[in-house]
Amino acid sequence: MTNSHAGSSTADSGEPEQELLAELNRLRIRAARSRGKARLSLQDLAAATGVPRSSLANYLNGNSVMPMDVLDRLLLALGVTPAQAGAWATRWERVVGERLATGGPHRTAAPDTDRRVADPAGPALPGTGPQADPATDRPQPALPVPAQLPAALGAFSGRRELLTELDGLRADLDATTTAPVIAVVTGTAGVGKTTMVIHWAQRMREHFPDGQLHVNLRGFDRRAPVPPSDAIRHFLDAFEVPRMRIPGDLEAQINLFRSLLTGRRLLMVLDNARDADQVRPLLPGSASCLVLVTSRSQLPGLVAAEGARPIAVPLLDRMESRTLLGRRIGARRMAAEPDAVDGLIDRCAGLPLAIAVVAARAATHPHFPLAAVTAELRDAPRRLDPLAGTDSRVDVRAALSCSYQQVSEPAARLFRLCGLFPGPDIGVAALASLAAATVVEVRASLAELVQAHLVTEHRPGRFTCHDLLRAYAEELAEAEPAQWRRAATRRLLDHYLHSAHDAELLLQPPRGPISLATAAPGVVPEGFTHRESALAWFAAEHAVLVAAVDLAAGSGHDTHAWQLAAALVSFLDLRGHWHDWTSTQHIALSAARRLGDPAAEAHTHRFLGGAATRLGRYGDAREHQQRALHLFEGLDDALHQAFTHRSLGWIADQADDHQTALRNDLRALELFRRAGHRIGEAKTLNSVGWCHAQLGDHRAAVAYCEQALAMLNELGDVDGAAVTHDSLGYVHRMLGEYDRAAELYHRTRELYASLGDRHGEATADTNLGDTLYEAGDHEGAAVAWRRALAVFDDIDDQKAKRIRASLGNIASTGHTLG
Repeated sequence: MTNSHAGSSTADSGEPEQELLAELNRLRIRAARSRGKARLSLQDLAAATGVPRSSLANYLNGNSVMPMDVLDRLLLALGVTPAQAGAWATRWERVVGERLATGGPHRTAAPDTDRRVADPAGPALPGTGPQADPATDRPQPALPVPAQLPAALGAFSGRRELLTELDGLRADLDATTTAPVIAVVTGTAGVGKTTMVIHWAQRMREHFPDGQLHVNLRGFDRRAPVPPSDAIRHFLDAFEVPRMRIPGDLEAQINLFRSLLTGRRLLMVLDNARDADQVRPLLPGSASCLVLVTSRSQLPGLVAAEGARPIAVPLLDRMESRTLLGRRIGARRMAAEPDAVDGLIDRCAGLPLAIAVVAARAATHPHFPLAAVTAELRDAPRRLDPLAGTDSRVDVRAALSCSYQQVSEPAARLFRLCGLFPGPDIGVAALASLAAATVVEVRASLAELVQAHLVTEHRPGRFTCHDLLRAYAEELAEAEPAQWRRAATRRLLDHYLHSAHDAELLLQPPRGPISLATAAPGVVPEGFTHRESALAWFAAEHAVLVAAVDLAAGSGHDTHAWQLAAALVSFLDLRGHWHDWTSTQHIALSAARRLGDPAAEAHTHRFLGGAATRLGRYGDAREHQQRALHLFEGLDDALHQAFTHRSLGWIADQADDHQTALRNDLRALELFRRAGHRIGEAKTLNSVGWCHAQLGDHRAAVAYCEQALAMLNELGDVDGAAVTHDSLGYVHRMLGEYDRAAELYHRTRELYASLGDRHGEATADTNLGDTLYEAGDHEGAAVAWRRALAVFDDIDDQKAKRIRASLGNIASTGHTLG
């Protein structure tokens, strides 16, 4: 049987080698004619190159592989230019590589990578290592061992988890046999990516005996980025490759560089990369190399295509910031002024570059109190001014600017607009409104900003940036025309107001209509399909919405201020955020007074009264509700008079003045019926029934409450139904019908839980516990009270104390609690 593969390697590699040898012969003829000769003899070539005549004959006839240094000397003897010699070197390496790889008949000796023979003639053929020239028996030189890493920072501290992750890369390198190990270390400007990588690399030098390469690619720098061709030449110079051997073609240079690295245990640090295209030509092909790329961009292309491992470098936490500052200014100085140190750390926002600048300021003025440095940071007109310097490498604003200048104009505009949003983070629809752009357009710009580490998607769909980036965005926004800023702020507030108004309608039937102005063009309100989505949006936007009320009042949008505060009431009440309820309504009241709008002022007084009642401030609550009632009477607004009378009844009930409560509720019932507001009527029927129960008329109480429950079920008002079940539970408990009362309280708890009303759910558990205790079920009572206590510990200290007393009472009687 014939082996079809026999001899194929020799044939494949022999053909191009013969072509190159033929070209060399033509060069001999051309060189001879230029010298007036018919042909250069082997003796002439031997004299010019220093290579024995017999060896040259073997090389030129193809009997032996011509070593690269011999080829270099021969080409010079034949008058070839350095650039042409580089191209020849690349072509010859391909031929020799094929002969070596296929095991051709003239294969040279195996490489000996452990030998290090210095030789001024330059490095040996890439990949072959030191070997003997068969003609001269002279050892070929080994490659030098580059050590290009910059010095590590002496004051480096922290980053233990990240350093451990880098240690894992070295372990991966030991295990891999197919590809180099690549990691992309990313983070915002000034976060210390390079400092950490160099610190780790310097510790690991002994694990990379064939060298450490480093290049600053200047991807985010005021100077032009380093092109791959320059970086490759930089690396070839590190291996002392003669210039005449370096090809002019970039692809050939890359091939030569990768050949040099084959089989070598080497560490590469590609620092400050702009994008994947700048990095890819520099990546080795050898599985024995570890590559660390640092960049302000996430470089997702390298992660996807080259399998690079992403390593994100976050801001320092407070403890890490304190440690770094102490390494620079000394523990004794830190201990002497702990409050000033806290102020310094706060102003630096966890950014190592900012800490370095502040520490340098303190260190160069050792007799200045740290409090003076803190005051300088705190009192500066612009937050970044004290973090600037004459050296751009330690100027926080300059560092952030380099990142900002790399993004497209739509992304840059969106970043400037980020200086206007009020809260800790922002959603996509709000950003679209801020920019008067489509969601699709904004997502594209956000992706760019996230990759550049100018914003962070810290939760799905929620974007933020650290305090110093926010300060930089604010500076950029401040440089825009005032009309531009005001229009963008109006769109943002329109987004929050219309979204909150729509969401509140799903949480609770309206307390009376509040008409909103039409949103500005470009506003993208949130879309809610059900109550749960509205509640989830309120929860995500809680801090932002509270801040937006303040922004509206501070930027001259007073109508937005009071209406947005009104739209938050249901959510803040459901979740027990009564202090936020109070603070936003005080802002709203000032805005309403500036507007000179009595209706707005009346609404705000009524909402302030509700918050004061929740907080047990019944005197304040009554005063606000009386002012609201007076204003609504002046406006002849019967519906809101009804709401206010019902609120006054609630306050009187909380103060155990049940007769006054009943009078207000009956007046509210009359006004609701006159206005045709059936939900208000149904809820007030329950309030009247409750008052009768408090006054001891249980028969009347049941009648009113059951009438209310029928109407509320018909209208689909779950909140009202929950309150009414609670009222009926109380009545049956007072009648000694504990099983029925417990059943009603269980149902009350279920309804409040479905609404996400923590306070209502905890109140139902409290009442259930009271009922079970009176029925003799102390174990069941303790379980219910403990559930209530878990909620009241967060939102209502007085009720929490009352429940603890009840639990203590059970324990004091000797009952065992599970």
